Amino acid sequence: MENNTWSDDQPIVSIQNVHKSFGALEVLKGVSLDVMKGEVICIIGPSGSGKSTLIRCINALNDIQAGSIKVEGLEVHDSKLDQLELRKRVGMVFQQYNLFPHKTALENVMMAPIKVLKQPKDEVEKRARALIEKVRLQGKEDAYPGELSGGQQQRVAIARSLAMNPDVMLFDEVTAALDPETVKEVLVTIKDLAEEGMTCILVTHEMGFAREIADHIYFTDRGVIVEHGPPDTFFDNASDPRTREFLSQIL
Repeated sequence: MENNTWSDDQPIVSIQNVHKSFGALEVLKGVSLDVMKGEVICIIGPSGSGKSTLIRCINALNDIQAGSIKVEGLEVHDSKLDQLELRKRVGMVFQQYNLFPHKTALENVMMAPIKVLKQPKDEVEKRARALIEKVRLQGKEDAYPGELSGGQQQRVAIARSLAMNPDVMLFDEVTAALDPETVKEVLVTIKDLAEEGMTCILVTHEMGFAREIADHIYFTDRGVIVEHGPPDTFFDNASDPRTREFLSQIL
């Protein structure tokens, strides 16, 4: 199903007035944001402010109660939407790497294009090897996840997501479970992607990184976007007291 209603001058991801509840608890209370193609957006905020829930709604891992989320013009929460269409367009990397432990790094990266997209193995392997090199893990193709550090496993997870050739990458606190010394190698990988023009939406608590990489920063608190802006304005001249208090605690 090709979608012809989207063009590059429109947001590649458009979130309009999204509400999400888990039972009686309303986690997102009317969130709206637009992301243009090639933009890097960082979503920051205290624990429980709805950041991860929002990012999981973008690729339909969470349903929504009200509002609209469109990716390249596709309504993500349309019950008739072919989920595969969405998975082809949106890649996601989680805090936990979720690699298959009995498959090598290379096999982990190759699985989805072969199994889901039914692409020819030779072609997929060539691309997978290039992706492993791209995330700076050449030489680790035949290693199993248990033989890799957390940072290396996370970079395999990034390569695995990229193997589906997505147009948008979602990163949900991807460095939260890592040792400090391996955080940097994962952030460098994401920075490389951003510099190549990949549209990225990151939930992160790495403020220095957010400041360096983001085109736009959104601060969420208790299910709403309190404030947003380009990094310099956001970090140096935050206007909302909630933002200022949050920044004073972590910077």
